[in-house]
Amino acid sequence: MSAHAGDPFDAVEAVLGHRFQDRSLLATALTHASALTSSAKAIDSYQRLEFLGDRVLGLAVAALIYQAYPEAEEGELAQRYNQLVKGATCAEVAKDWGLDRALNLSAGEAQAGGRRKTAILADVCEAVLGALFIDAGFETVRAVVVRDWEPRMRRAATPIRDAKTTLQEWIQGRGGPTPIYRLAGRSGPDHQPRFVVEVAVAGLEDGVGEGGSKREAEQNAARAVLMREGVWRDDIGGRS
Repeated sequence: MSAHAGDPFDAVEAVLGHRFQDRSLLATALTHASALTSSAKAIDSYQRLEFLGDRVLGLAVAALIYQAYPEAEEGELAQRYNQLVKGATCAEVAKDWGLDRALNLSAGEAQAGGRRKTAILADVCEAVLGALFIDAGFETVRAVVVRDWEPRMRRAATPIRDAKTTLQEWIQGRGGPTPIYRLAGRSGPDHQPRFVVEVAVAGLEDGVGEGGSKREAEQNAARAVLMREGVWRDDIGGRS
């Protein structure tokens, strides 16, 4: 589904199938911190709504996969969940909704490619869900998630492997201890941080990963070890 041309708020409401009673919620959800004036507060950007939307999306997706896969064990549910709520998936949905065009950015951030950045698009997607939750309630959000996340869930016909889980299972299968993750660095502004994580694996060289969250960086560190050892191939999304 793609957004309609014209007023960006009208377009977003059309693609969501909901007319906001409080349009200021939608305006805030679409406002990046870079667009704030010097007198504005950080809470005038989408950050607080993104915090709420992340949790609302999590609940809606968890319920979706729980009902769709009644025979799946917790590990498989967790793998499917992580695939559906990760930044790349949310950014993909944001583009489908036309949020990249509706997003309020500073000229500098726009010139730097802000409308194409996965982290920004993922955050604004969650912020819009947070705004929708406040304006219309959970059932409205759930319906949108079912409509736009269920097809993505169905395309993942086989269990999605989680790199951290795979690494732990592989190491334990070799009789080794649980891998240890350590935050090695953080950079960037608060609204768009970058994390570097190192994972220590007994008997192997440490793995290093980077990401927009500590969780993503940990996954990338685990993936680096698995790929180096020939256990993981990105082209098939899991074990060789």
